[in-house]
Amino acid sequence: MPLKTNHRNEYQCSIEVNHNGKYCVRVRATYTRKGWVLPVYFLASTFDRAMRKLEETLQFLQQKEERLWFWGVEHSDDPQISQEMVQEAGLRLDRRVEFPRRSANVILSPEKRVPAVLLAPVRRGLADSIDTGRMSAAGN
Repeated sequence: MPLKTNHRNEYQCSIEVNHNGKYCVRVRATYTRKGWVLPVYFLASTFDRAMRKLEETLQFLQQKEERLWFWGVEHSDDPQISQEMVQEAGLRLDRRVEFPRRSANVILSPEKRVPAVLLAPVRRGLADSIDTGRMSAAGN
């Protein structure tokens, strides 16, 4: 009997307030079916806008998995194509190596829509990480 593999995409999300007061949201998408990672980020002026953009970003990364993988990994003629593709969605490739310890994760089956109910705990977790960061900065 063949083994049934349980491929899941994992999206590790973090949020920080940068020195300009903008919210920097980082997403590290791990696609287990193809075995690759796509780190992206975007900036938003408010927490609510950051959360709306995060939902759009997760939908985009879920729906465009095959296309992003093909152009980012397999199609070596023009390595800038995947960067251009994510820029069309208002994202930038994240070249930073380290990922913040405080993050929230979403795990989904490939090519499925991201249900809004899964984003509520992510939103709370990211809001807590912002509040904790502000409190520790104020304590110094």
